[in-house]
Parts: sequence; C-alpha cells; structure tokens
Amino acid sequence: MASRFGAFTLGLRRYATAAVGGAHHESSMKRWKYLTFFVALPGISLCYYNAFIVGEEHSRPDFIEYEYLRRRTKPFPWGDGNHTLFHNPQTNALPGIGYEEELEHRHH
Repeated sequence: MASRFGAFTLGLRRYATAAVGGAHHESSMKRWKYLTFFVALPGISLCYYNAFIVGEEHSRPDFIEYEYLRRRTKPFPWGDGNHTLFHNPQTNALPGIGYEEELEHRHH
C-alpha cells in the first residue's frame, strides 16, 4: 500500500514541477504564437474574403401563401399581434399580405 502511495506522490510531484521548467514554457509559447500568425489569422482572412468580397447577394423567394405556413392561432403579445418579435419587413412575410417592403440591394 505504501508503494502505491509513494508512486502517486512521485507522479504528482513530477506533474506539479513540470511547468516550472523554462524550456517547455518557451516551446509552448512559440508553438501558439506560430499557430496564431500562420494558421488562425490567414484562416480568418480567407473567411472574410469569402463572405464579404466574393460572396454574392442572396435573392428572396417569391411569396406563396401555403395554408400550413405562417399560422397564427392567437396574436403575439406585442405590437399589433401579427408581427414576430424580430420582424424584418423585407425578409419576413406576413400571412395574407406577403412581404411589406421591397428588398434593398446593398453594394459593397
């Protein structure tokens, strides 16, 4: 029983003192620095380029009144009761009315 406890405390001591060594800290810091500059930042730049520079404008689907969509069994407790909480008149259609405003095209 004592040998197990001794092995456990020896392993604990090695684990606790391993972070004190400066060489390990230096290599870990260098690795994360290189990962940040050579992987993360180029990845973020590529995502930005794809989304905002190359990305195309999405078109809005035509409004078709289906009986099973946009059902209102009771009014919403805010506003006039027909608009959802985060209603956008250009992209959210209302039952029986359709889109309230024409879609504005943004140019980059």
